[in-house]
Amino acid sequence: MHSKVVSISGPAAHTAAVYLARAELKPVLYEGMMANGVAPGGQLTTTTDVENYPGFPNGIGGSELMDAMRAQSERFGTTIITETVSKVDLSKRPFKYWSEDAEDQEPNTADTLIVATGASARRLNLPGEDQYWQSGISACAVCDGAAPIFKNKPITVIGGGDSAAEEAIFLTKYGSKVTVLVRKDKLRASPIMARRVSTHPKVEILYNTVAVEAKGDGRLLQAISIKNVKTGETSDLQANGLFYAVGHEPATNLFKGQINVDEDGYILTKAGTSYTSVKGVFAAGDVQDKRYRQAITSAGSGCIAALECERLLAEEEEACPEPIIEAKKSEVNGVILPEYKSNPLL
Repeated sequence: MHSKVVSISGPAAHTAAVYLARAELKPVLYEGMMANGVAPGGQLTTTTDVENYPGFPNGIGGSELMDAMRAQSERFGTTIITETVSKVDLSKRPFKYWSEDAEDQEPNTADTLIVATGASARRLNLPGEDQYWQSGISACAVCDGAAPIFKNKPITVIGGGDSAAEEAIFLTKYGSKVTVLVRKDKLRASPIMARRVSTHPKVEILYNTVAVEAKGDGRLLQAISIKNVKTGETSDLQANGLFYAVGHEPATNLFKGQINVDEDGYILTKAGTSYTSVKGVFAAGDVQDKRYRQAITSAGSGCIAALECERLLAEEEEACPEPIIEAKKSEVNGVILPEYKSNPLL
């Protein structure tokens, strides 16, 4: 199968697909099948309530939002394939790619590729974590911090870097108290962020401390068991919220060695664009955004990628137009005249 545009996964990919399909470029979208351990649709499918996506005053479920995006993509003619792309060859165009269980077969090809494979929050795999994930445990304070279950309740943040400091300070708006667990004896955060979080009246920092178990009533998180790594002493800490700030893993293993990524594995793009180091490959969403990681910013970057992809294809068509092809002949006043078709994009 050859396509002009192939888009891979998530809200950024669906946004790109809507724009590209409306431009009659017939995009193909691979939504993945439990890629990175997540259902088709990406990280949003693991979120119960999304309250900060415009247009939904009463909020919307993460899976419901992704279902709506998928339906909109299909409405305009996007071909959606529920398979995971497991191998790519970006050495020349058209690009080659293979899906899982088909790597020994002939590859599919694409003139352009939009990578929107996202990033997954690192999890600690504590006992009880799966049970209380999105029922008190989260990896996004901005996404979930305002939920009613956290209002005026004790909250814990795990991490020692800038992200942990920022999330702890953010969560003081909602929780009665925020406790930060730091494995080492000092913060890794920048001096200014370390000072802000350590002097905040609603924040307490427990150094040399790790979480060892999440506990609750079977429905919501109620406490976490913690351990001092120096003394070995364990205790229970009341916590109705537990937020991980221990980093994310961008889903870029598929492209490493073929496209430029930073030291954390995020795809590098030209500032303010979706252009990558490979012409014809564009990146959108969390796979290239280590700072914001929001559904709305992913969607916006998907729009950017689609417009830039469409522009590239149009410029290439203009530079190398399709040859005029004699389609059929008709007769006018006894004279047979050729009828031509030209580039449909012109």
